[in-house]
Amino acid sequence: MEKIGDFVLKISKRHNNRAFKYFTRKRSTQAAAAVQQDLQHELEGIKDAGTWKGERVITSKQGPTIHVAGSQADILNFCANNYLGLSSHPEVIEAGKKALDTHGAGLSSVRFICGTQYLHKELEDKISKFHKKEDTILYASCFDANAGLFEVLLGPEDAVISDELNHASIIDGIRLCKAKRFRYKHTDMKDLEQNLKDASSCHKKLIATDGVFSMDGSVAPLPDITRLGNEYGALVFIDECHGTGFFGPTGRGTDEHFGLEVDIINSTLGKAMGGAAGGYTSGPKELVQLLRQRSRPYLFSNTLPPPVVACASKAFDLIIQNPDLPKKLLTNTVRFRSKMTDAGFTISGDPGHPICPVMLGDAKLASTFADDMLEKGIYVIGFSYPVVPKGKSRIRVQISAAHSEQEIDRAVDAFVEIGRKLKVIN
Repeated sequence: MEKIGDFVLKISKRHNNRAFKYFTRKRSTQAAAAVQQDLQHELEGIKDAGTWKGERVITSKQGPTIHVAGSQADILNFCANNYLGLSSHPEVIEAGKKALDTHGAGLSSVRFICGTQYLHKELEDKISKFHKKEDTILYASCFDANAGLFEVLLGPEDAVISDELNHASIIDGIRLCKAKRFRYKHTDMKDLEQNLKDASSCHKKLIATDGVFSMDGSVAPLPDITRLGNEYGALVFIDECHGTGFFGPTGRGTDEHFGLEVDIINSTLGKAMGGAAGGYTSGPKELVQLLRQRSRPYLFSNTLPPPVVACASKAFDLIIQNPDLPKKLLTNTVRFRSKMTDAGFTISGDPGHPICPVMLGDAKLASTFADDMLEKGIYVIGFSYPVVPKGKSRIRVQISAAHSEQEIDRAVDAFVEIGRKLKVIN
């Protein structure tokens, strides 16, 4: 029979345990409330600054004309990365459907366990030939490709020299590596050379740059970059996300645009190449083999689903078989840029690239302008800090080969009407 003292002790412990859980739960609730209050304050600050990024729901396939939730009318889309109009191309869709039936929805595995099919190897071979590189490794995204490259390639005795306006994924990837980090002013070759001199004592040296800078539509000066790379013994890496498939005479990218070769190319399957998902690194076979052994995003992320791989593979086939696709895109780009410039707008970037930033300066103005454009049936997005520097807010227009001349003219007319209303142009 249980003694009274033991019984009292048991009750006391039970009571103390409940009290401990109560006060722990109370402290946890108080901590959560404090964090929520801090987060709410940050959110309100974003809204007050006019930099809030909303998400409109699209109720149709991707294309030059789309449907947006809350609107009954057709909307002209001028903000997608669908540069060649392949996202909803019937042959791309059919390739995905076929792979879904023959190879399944996914592989539930990373590549080195049981996540590699012939589809993956065939696409890697196709990309290698497309870029004239020895080998290619697929990733879930180009963000992952950039996150996985630098840590494997560069060690503490090495150096990476990066353009200050490189994409966030390049910046984050560089942060993960142990190499000495140098940053040169945007496309400033004198500053790049000085940084190369400062890194002269390092073992391996890598110059990292976007081929095309996504917010500006500006093109990296590859002739000077490769010249300096050769002079100072540095490898050259370019991110070709906004060049693969459409930039250059046959759509091979910025290196082809200049008639040059670079050492390493990272790019995406999620923009011009059908727009589904995926990224890759193309380069020397030894580098790709080492990435397969040590690249953490590759080793610890599921393989690309077979339908996505098949869609991308078909997109490469279409580009190779239809060399006029990039030409149609260039024609549309020149038409839009010339008409907007004639109307009095400031359009930055390379005159031959379909990223056409309409410079406005003020963040709230960019947001208001984009909202007014949507009311006119034109879908564009205003970009502001921290995506772009303060005081350089803009609307980034992206032209597609799928746009008709009439659709481009309609967009220009809407820009002119709203521009006059908001006193951006006379």
